[in-house]
Order: sequence, then C-alpha cells, then structure tokens
Amino acid sequence: MEKKTEEIAKVNIDISPSERFTNAVIKEYSSNVGELEMTSFQKKLTQNYFIKLDSVLITAEQKRLGSKNPDITPCTWANVNMSKLSQDVMSFTSIGLDPMQQNHINLILFKNNKTNKYDVGFIIGYRGIEIKSKKYGFEVPDDVIVELVYSSDIFKSRKKDINNRIENYSFEIKNDFDRGDVIGGFYYHLFINKPEKNKLVTMSLKDILKRKPKYASAEFWGGEKSVYNNGKKSGTETIEGYYDEMLFKTIYRKAYNDITIDSEKIDNHLLTVINSENSEKQNSVEQKVNDEVEENANNETLSFDDAEEVKEEIAIEEPEKSAMQPSIDF
Repeated sequence: MEKKTEEIAKVNIDISPSERFTNAVIKEYSSNVGELEMTSFQKKLTQNYFIKLDSVLITAEQKRLGSKNPDITPCTWANVNMSKLSQDVMSFTSIGLDPMQQNHINLILFKNNKTNKYDVGFIIGYRGIEIKSKKYGFEVPDDVIVELVYSSDIFKSRKKDINNRIENYSFEIKNDFDRGDVIGGFYYHLFINKPEKNKLVTMSLKDILKRKPKYASAEFWGGEKSVYNNGKKSGTETIEGYYDEMLFKTIYRKAYNDITIDSEKIDNHLLTVINSENSEKQNSVEQKVNDEVEENANNETLSFDDAEEVKEEIAIEEPEKSAMQPSIDF
C-alpha cells in the first residue's frame, strides 16, 4: 500500500503545471456542464492558455504590488474564477483559438468585485474571427480578398445587374512605393464554383473610421499622446502609430464577420463565445485595455506585432517574459 502511494505521489510530481491545469479544466467543466473528452489538440491549446495566463498573472501581480493603492486581492491562480475560466477555455479551444499565436485571441485579467475573484476576459483577434467564421459559417467563400485603396490606385467596382450576373471589380496599383493617402477599401467574397454568389463590399474612409473604437489609442491609430515626467502629465506629442494597418484590419474583421453563421452548426461552445463577445463586461475590458496602453506607453513604445484587437482596435500589450515559476495549486 505504501509503495502504491509513493508511485501516485511520484506521478503527481512528474505532471507539469500546464498538465495539472488541463486536468483541472476538465474536472471543473465536467462538474458544471457535463462529461467531455478533450482531443489531443484541445489539450495542447489548453496548455497554451495556461502558459499565457500565467504570464498575465505574473505581470498583473507585479503591477499590483507597484501600485500606490494596490488591490488587496493578489493576482494569483488561487484568486482566479476557475469555474468560468474552465468553460471559456473549453469553448475557445473547441473552436481552435490559440493564445500563443498572434492575432488569435488575447487574455485580459480584471477584478470581479461581486465574487472578489479575477475573471479572464477573452478578446478575439482578426485571425480568430477568421477561424470562427470558417468553422461555423454558412456558405463560406473559397477566398476572402481584403484591400485598402489609395489615392493613386485605380479601382472600379462592377456590381451585379441585368447585364452582369457576376459581381466583380478591377484594381490597379499605379505606384507601389508611393500610393498616396488611403481613400477607402473593399473586401470580396469569392466562390469559385458558384461565381454568381461572389460579393463585393466597398467602404469609404469615412465608413472605415465609423468603426474606430471609442477608446482608440494613439499608439496604434496615431494622433496626440500624453507625455509624462516623473509620473505627472507634462504635455502631449503627435505620433504616427500604425494607421494604415488599423484601417486594413478593421475591413478584415468586417469581411469575416459578414459571413453568416450556420444555425445548424451552432453548439454550446459557440454560444459561450458569442455571450463572451456580447457581455456587458466587454466595455470594462476595453477601458482596462486602453488604460494599460496609456500607462505603459509612458514608459516604452509598444510593438504593433505584440498587440491584439479590441473589437476593431489593436491595443493590448504583450505580457513580459518572466523567469518566475507559476504559483499554481490544482
């Protein structure tokens, strides 16, 4: 009996923290929703969620301790709402969204004062929207073409009418290295075997900017940015940001959001994701993201490649790398 106990203890020691997290997610999900077998791919993605969230927790705890008025609740695994997290992780892994891949999905930690726990907000990036639309879409196009149109380009749409049964366009770039200013953009849903279903949507610059988020950060959209000295605001400066990339990704998101979801494909996992996207907490998540960008922008320049979108905006800092071991007890 003692030998068997020692063997079990040794097995538990040999299991990595990410594997323990995966087992905890399965156990928590099963107790709340029902038994479910994870595929090997889902298990791999779940371990990636652990790695990413552990990094987020470490960074958040460092910020909490460095704050003038720190929250009394430490940002540790013990204070994470595991019930909600397990259901969310099961749903996002089922869809195939990987937090370790750029522009799939990003994780944001925020305090839930009702439970005195930390909830995890999930912000789907433009690539994540593409994956979701391809998996659950009704009549998914064979290809989706997204382009910005500049002032020197020559673009002409050919909408469907009595003399033209296939919707299409012509697009010519006259000067590859000096195309002028963005004047609009378009996306095109292409159906190779059913070209009569091809769909062209054009957007003026005004149309694109309508989708610019309320809390747009100058770090990404360009414009006026606050300057701080010794923690105090001392003025503003104008920065260029990544204006063109933001416009492109705004159209990209709309192009894939425009693919109709197939009602027959809707499952509990997609419903969880939809509820997460439509949650009232989304506004508080967006504000938190914007606040973090403003705070960190005072200290260093953020990288465009290290960011994810909030709806149509890219505005989330990548967590810092840390040599600290995860403080996890599952």
